[in-house]
Amino acid sequence: MTPNAPFTPDQQAGLYRAIYERRDVRSQFLPDAIPPEVLARLLHAAHHAPSVGFMQPWDFILIEDLATRQAVKRLFDEANEAAATQFAGEGREQQYRRLKLEGILDSPLNLCITCDRSRGGPHVLGRTSILEMDLFSACLAVQNLWLAARAEGIGVGWVSILDNDRLAQLLGLPEQVYPLAYLCLGYVSEFLPQPELQTQGWRQRLPLESLIHQDRWGTPLAQGPLQTALGNMTSIPAVDTTTAP
Repeated sequence: MTPNAPFTPDQQAGLYRAIYERRDVRSQFLPDAIPPEVLARLLHAAHHAPSVGFMQPWDFILIEDLATRQAVKRLFDEANEAAATQFAGEGREQQYRRLKLEGILDSPLNLCITCDRSRGGPHVLGRTSILEMDLFSACLAVQNLWLAARAEGIGVGWVSILDNDRLAQLLGLPEQVYPLAYLCLGYVSEFLPQPELQTQGWRQRLPLESLIHQDRWGTPLAQGPLQTALGNMTSIPAVDTTTAP
């Protein structure tokens, strides 16, 4: 049995650093290959994500083949062109077109994390009411991999501007397997101090206090110690060493 002991202050600081310094990388990839032992650690971390009913619905498709990546890039270019026109009415089409939103050919490795919606059979514990729980579970595998990658100094970028049906056909996915996340992985020249969309003025981070409700939607958080603590938060929380072992 694992004792109920908190992480040491250094361990806590490392975890929070990975969370706050994680970036959706598009423009900073280096050509250096990811060593097999490092990639194995990332995949192992992803495979240890929590999942509904211990369903483990994920699979991992490693994509290095240039022709396949070029085909995916063409899917992106087509979908991205259609997406750009959707922002014309907001007067943001040109700003959108200036954004680099993928690193499919720049990164040394692409990775598609899939969700097998049939895994575990027709009745999965915990998924009998909310069928999308398998998709949510696979998203946790993505997050595990992303944080582990940041700890290893590896950037990850999620390419979400794709026709998923055509992507599934390109990758030869069975009908019940959904291409949940198409990721670009590689070492990077730098991790930007802020999310790139924030730096480029596309959107700013919302204040956390405006997103917390008390007991029901629309009721603001009551004045008290939590609100005070939230107001004192910095970009990377300081670790309290007074209660650490």
